[in-house]
Amino acid sequence: MCALGLVMGLAFGANAQNLCEPIATRCEQHITTQYIPDGQFYRALLQGDEVAEFNLTLFGGTTYRVAACSGESDGILIFSVYDKDRNLLFTNKDHSNAPFWDLAVASTLDVTVEASIDPAKAGSGCAVMLIGFKK
Repeated sequence: MCALGLVMGLAFGANAQNLCEPIATRCEQHITTQYIPDGQFYRALLQGDEVAEFNLTLFGGTTYRVAACSGESDGILIFSVYDKDRNLLFTNKDHSNAPFWDLAVASTLDVTVEASIDPAKAGSGCAVMLIGFKK
């Protein structure tokens, strides 16, 4: 089973979770039946250039699907994956802000996933990220 931890510097109440619910429902569609969801919805309210940070452990020999959504359509949330030395491993910004991406992990590593709203598409919003691993 995948053990994932979360560190997020943003706090918000029940109203924010209600705001995020339709986005989470849409984002779930990107975790297809080929993937087992980790059971977590990683959420943050972002404004302007704020960045949400999620710390995860990815286990070697596993393919993960990262789904990241915001706003009323796909392509608004930018997410980037960094290793523990802050080397960029992947960013969906290089792929037209794709709402999901599959990451094949050769060996176990700790990563930080950063999420931010594309300023060209929205000024603020709820960011939702989901993680699944291939069956």
